[in-house]
Amino acid sequence: MALNHDTTARRKLQAASRAIMAHFPPHLPPLLYLTDPERAPLPARRIMALPQHCGVLFRHFGDDEEIDFIRDMAPALHNEGRIFLIAADPELALETGADGVHWPEKRLPEARAWHGKFDIQTASAHSHRGLIEAAKAGMDAALLSPVFPSNSPSAGQPLGVSRFRNMVTQADLPVYALGGLTPDNIGQVSDIAGMAAIDGLSLSLAGRN
Repeated sequence: MALNHDTTARRKLQAASRAIMAHFPPHLPPLLYLTDPERAPLPARRIMALPQHCGVLFRHFGDDEEIDFIRDMAPALHNEGRIFLIAADPELALETGADGVHWPEKRLPEARAWHGKFDIQTASAHSHRGLIEAAKAGMDAALLSPVFPSNSPSAGQPLGVSRFRNMVTQADLPVYALGGLTPDNIGQVSDIAGMAAIDGLSLSLAGRN
């Protein structure tokens, strides 16, 4: 049963990836795996087994062990040609040759100083206003959350599919859906948004596209 479930999940992720690539800019990965020092610490095996078109967003939150982990992982990701971003740390992104930086919504003003230094810059958003500010700041994409109920301790009230879709259709930049995304529900938004997740892109569901 577990094998059948994993096979079905991989197929759903592959279908979602194709649907997202049909409308996403080609320099943006359709799937984006977020690291988390507490929920999934130092997930080297999980990262290396991610679907082919899945990028990685490293979030070290100032943890020295996580920072060293990112430095150690960078050469392997470069060898794979896998896109990776580093949250809120442009200096580390430059050091490791990351494709770009992800910015928390409250730190968007800092992002302007780094235009032209990276291929990709993304930002968090939790409202229509957040999407507007991300677009004004010149971000390549925004991660809008939470769409569904999430295991994240910082997640607020879910937007729901209807409200999320309405916000994305009004946005002036590509949007990743974040918060409670799984292979089972990504199909509800893959025609208009990318997928960003931790648990929803876990090792047990990872398979090469």
